[in-house]
Amino acid sequence: MKNYLVLLLLAIFTGVLSVSAQEKETIKPEHLTVDSFKEKVYDFDKNPEEWVFEGDLPCIIDFYADWCKPCRLIAPIMEELANEYDGKITVYKINTEKQRELSRVFGVRSIPAVLFVPMEGKPQMSTGALPKETFKQAIDEFLLGEKKDK
Repeated sequence: MKNYLVLLLLAIFTGVLSVSAQEKETIKPEHLTVDSFKEKVYDFDKNPEEWVFEGDLPCIIDFYADWCKPCRLIAPIMEELANEYDGKITVYKINTEKQRELSRVFGVRSIPAVLFVPMEGKPQMSTGALPKETFKQAIDEFLLGEKKDK
């Protein structure tokens, strides 16, 4: 009888653990359209002369295309950053093939291009498939204002 009780408790315990692991949802970067960009980042029609950030958190925006190999290389990094910085920044993606107007507004000529948007001040763009540590440094220092001691 004791063996059955131990097995039952073990089954219940492992079942609870697997449910908890499944409940932990990973955060995916949100894909933006022109309309959602204007609502969540910057309404360039309403404020064409002055940058006015519309968001609640600093953000990074990955301008990419499906055919772009370097873009595919940083896609998992963007997902990791979205999860690691959950609640501190928002990670967005813009498909340059589908959202040509947004690419034009920001002068995106080379991809991948990542726009770092602070709560205050003007955004800054980086291009190329940078390593994760470089993205993290830019997020920590430029977006969150945290200087790291070396």
